[in-house]
Amino acid sequence: MSRGLQTKCLHLEADEGCSNNYGAISYPIYQTATYAHLGVAKSTGYDYSRLQNPTRAQLEKIVASIENGIDALAFSTGMAAITLMMELFAPGDHLIVDSDLYGGSIRLFNNVSVKNGIEITSIDCYKENVESYIKENTKAVYIETPTNPMMNVTDIEKLSKITKKHNILLIVDNTFLSPYFQNPLDLGADIVVHSGTKFLGGHNDTLAGFLVTNREDISEKFRFLIKTTGSGLAPFDSWLILRGIKTLGIRMEKSQQNAIEIANWLKEQSIVTQVIYPGLKEHPGHEIMKKQARGFGAMLTFKVKSTEIALGILERVRMIKYAESLGGVETLITYPTTQTHADVPKEIREKNGITENTLRLSVGIEDVKDLIAEFDKIFKELEG
Repeated sequence: MSRGLQTKCLHLEADEGCSNNYGAISYPIYQTATYAHLGVAKSTGYDYSRLQNPTRAQLEKIVASIENGIDALAFSTGMAAITLMMELFAPGDHLIVDSDLYGGSIRLFNNVSVKNGIEITSIDCYKENVESYIKENTKAVYIETPTNPMMNVTDIEKLSKITKKHNILLIVDNTFLSPYFQNPLDLGADIVVHSGTKFLGGHNDTLAGFLVTNREDISEKFRFLIKTTGSGLAPFDSWLILRGIKTLGIRMEKSQQNAIEIANWLKEQSIVTQVIYPGLKEHPGHEIMKKQARGFGAMLTFKVKSTEIALGILERVRMIKYAESLGGVETLITYPTTQTHADVPKEIREKNGITENTLRLSVGIEDVKDLIAEFDKIFKELEG
C-alpha cells in the first residue's frame, strides 16, 4: 500500500532497517568538497561535491518520492533550475509559455532564451487553444498552475493529452501548491519545477530549486547538465530543505486554513474590489482545482480601490511583512508592480491583470485572528 504524503516527507522506505549514518535521525550534513578513494577504481560512490553530495542526494530522493518522479535534482535556486532546464532546447526551437508567470521566469525567457535563439510564444494557457499555437519546431509547453500572481488555473491532464499527441514536453511549475497538494507528473506532465525556497523549505532561510521528472531520458540529460554547469545545491542548504520538508504537510494545511478564512473576510471589505483565490467557489478554476489537486494552497491575490490604498497597506503592515518571496511560515505581502514583476513591461503586466492596485499575499501559520485584526486596523485607518 502506498504511504501517505506526510509520511513520505519524513521517511525514505529504502533507508528503513539500515544503520546508515550511525542511526542519526536528522540526516547528516556532509560539508565536504571532495572524497578520499581507497585505491584506483575504488570510489565510495562520491568523488566531488559538484557532481554529487550525500546530503543533496538524500534530499533529491525525498523530493522525487513526494512528487512521484523517478528523479529529482536540487539546484542553488529556482531560477538556476529553470535556466538549466532550458539547455534541453536548441536555437530554432519554439516554446509556448504561460503569459502570467513569475517575473523572473518571464525575464529569463524574453531576454536570455530569446538571445540564445529560442522562439517564445506567450499565451493564456488556461483559456486559449494551446494546440493552435503548436508549430513544427515547438518542443514544449511551460505553465504555472495556479499562476503567479493572478492565480489562473490550467487543466494539466487536458493539456498533457495535447502535448503527448504532438510529442512535445509539458513542464509545470508546481511551486504555489507544492507536492503536498498537487502532483503534475501524475496528471501527464514530463517535468515539474519548484522553487524550493518557498513551501518546500518553508522558513525563509535558504534558497533552492528543483527539477523532477518521471522519464529516464530526461533524467540522464539533467544529470549530465548539472554536473557540467555546477549549479547543484550546497550541503548545508540541502539539509535546511530536508528539515523544512519534514513539516510540509502540517504547514500547508494550516496556511491553507488561514488563507480560506482571510479570502472570505477580504471579500466583505469595502476597500477590496476583488479577491482571487482558487478556494473560492466563484473562482473560474475552482472545479479544475478540485479535480487535479488535493487543496487550494496558501496564496491569494486581491485588488483594492486605488494605488494610494495599496501603498498605504504596504506602509502600515507590521506583523505581516512587506517582502519578496512566499511559502514561509510567516505571512508576507508583496507588491508585484515593484517587486516580483518589476522587470515585466507595464503593458504585459496590465494585460495579465496586474495593476498598481494589486497585492499578493502568502499566508503563513500565525493565528488567523491576529492576521485579520492587523488588516482590519489598517483598513479602518485608510477608510478614515
